Order: sequence, then structure tokens, then C-alpha cells
Amino acid sequence: MSEETAGVRYEGEQRRAAEEEVPGFAILSRRGHLREVDGRLRTHLGVERLPEVVGSVAELLEGAGFRRRPGADVWEHEGRLLRAGERPMEDGARLVWTQPLEGDEELIRRRVRYLGLASHDLRGSLANVRSYAALLLNGRIPLEPKAKRGLETILRNTDKALSFAQDFFDASRADLGMLACERERQALEPLLANAVEHNLEAAGTASVALSLELPDGPLPEVDVDGGRVQHAVEAFIRHHLLRAQAGEQLRVRARPEGGSLRVEVRRDGVPLSDEEAELTFAREERAFREKKLEDPLRLGLARQEVEALGGSVGVTTDAGGSTLFLTLPIALATSVGIQA
Repeated sequence: MSEETAGVRYEGEQRRAAEEEVPGFAILSRRGHLREVDGRLRTHLGVERLPEVVGSVAELLEGAGFRRRPGADVWEHEGRLLRAGERPMEDGARLVWTQPLEGDEELIRRRVRYLGLASHDLRGSLANVRSYAALLLNGRIPLEPKAKRGLETILRNTDKALSFAQDFFDASRADLGMLACERERQALEPLLANAVEHNLEAAGTASVALSLELPDGPLPEVDVDGGRVQHAVEAFIRHHLLRAQAGEQLRVRARPEGGSLRVEVRRDGVPLSDEEAELTFAREERAFREKKLEDPLRLGLARQEVEALGGSVGVTTDAGGSTLFLTLPIALATSVGIQA
């Protein structure tokens, strides 16, 4: 084979690979009518025709034989992987999209390991900055008031950056369907108490009352990753605190509901608008609209964490306020943690 022929073949293969990774799109009307924008989405699903009527992108993919990986927007069918989603449009319709992922599990594991290395390097540097700031603030070294305030600012911002970095890398792993979860059968009450305690100072600063309301008797045990559940509940609390007005009240509640436990974080006050409620867990859409990533990322990760544990999340509103909630299966007999 000549070098020219080999070059043409290589360029053709590269072009086909690039085309395979291009997203496919369709418009889903308010009445559920599906209109394809290009032929890629049909190709991604491996079907000759798309259904004329469908309720959601999840229903579309399930109809084509795909199954969703827990806690991720990644769907799998016969070794093929797709990332899929939908975004609201101004006229009430939704833009449905799919994008192929390479089905090589080893490649996905390599990406997860790469994320681990990046997380280690970034968090290690931030932890060093935090350690030195805390060392200077331990009282052994005399500091001028201005220097002390500067170090306190460094400490607060470093803690914020460490938390954000952890959420970002966890969400990236979850996007690949590889979020690490270590299940353990345990009581829910201590997790909720810790979540409330960690946010009491922030609530006090905002002049918002924060309380934990539990039933008289013990709650059924759950088989979960306690750190993941606590993170999700704290994400709900912090989301409400960003919107709460002075004098409003936050209440964390839990109760059995069928075969699940329902945990609610209720804000009594000005409710979320219908649009805010609809986009609560839409990580990218909210980030673009609000031009801030932290809270959308935190809530998006909370959804991924709960779904990875077999639960679900949601939001309700009424004239008296807004409620973020999650549900968790009660005491599974056996479980297998998802390994990173």
C-alpha cells in the first residue's frame, strides 16, 4: 500500500470516528410528538424509525433496548454506550440529544483513573495551602489584624475550593457510571443530624431557622453509603439557604413511605417558581443560566448519588414554600458497591 493510499484511509477512518461522536438531535413537542432533526439520533439508537409519540428521552432509549447506568446519564445496550439528555425550549418543547461513547470498558476505567490522578494533584496542592494557613492561625505566631483576616479568608476559600473540586470529580466519575459507593446497613437519624449540625452556622448567619424533625419511633434502617446520603441532604439545605430570606425556616424531615424512606428538606417561605422547580436538578442548564457552577453541580451530584443507591430525588412547591426530597430503599438484604 502506498503512503498516499494509507493517508487517505487514515483520514477516512478519522473522519468516520469524528462523525460517530457528533450528537444527534430531535424535537419533542409538548404533546409528545417526536421530530428528528438529523439522522444521527436514529443511527445512535440502532433503529430504522423513531416512534412518532414518546413521553421522554428515557422512554425513547428504553424502547430501543437501552438501560441506564445508575446515577449517570449513560445508557448501555449490547456493548454500545450513549450519553443522552433533554433540554427545555422556549415554546415548551424539549430538545432531545444522544451522543455515542466509546464502549471500551478499559478506556472508561482509564478515564476514571485519570480523574483520580487529577483529583489527587489538585486537592493535594489546596490541602497544603490550607494547612499552612491553619498553622499561622493557631495562635503561636503574633499576627496583625489585617494579616489574620487575610489568612481567615484564605482558609475559607480553600475549604470552598476543596469541596468544589471533590464534587466536580465525583460528578465526572458519575457521568461515566463509575461513582464509588460503599454500602452499609445503618440508621438514617445520625446522618440527618450531622447534615443539620454542619449547616447551623450558615443558617444562623442568614438569619434562617434550621431544625430536624423526626418521628417518635426509630426509622427503618437503610443499606446505603452514609457519606453520599449526607452529602445529598446537605446539598438540599445549602440550595435552600442560597434562596432563603431572613426569618424563613428550614426543616429536615424523614418518614417511611411504602418500601422506601422519604427525606424532605422543606423551606417555609417564598416558593420556587415553576421554572426554577423544573430546572432544580438540571446541572448544565442552570449553570449556563445562572453563570455559576457550584450549586447546580452540587445538586446534580446529589441526584447522581441517590440514584446510584437505588433512590430518587424530586421537588415540590406550594403557596407556603418549597420542598426538596429524596427516597431511599429500606434495608436491602444484600448490596454491591459500585467500584471506581
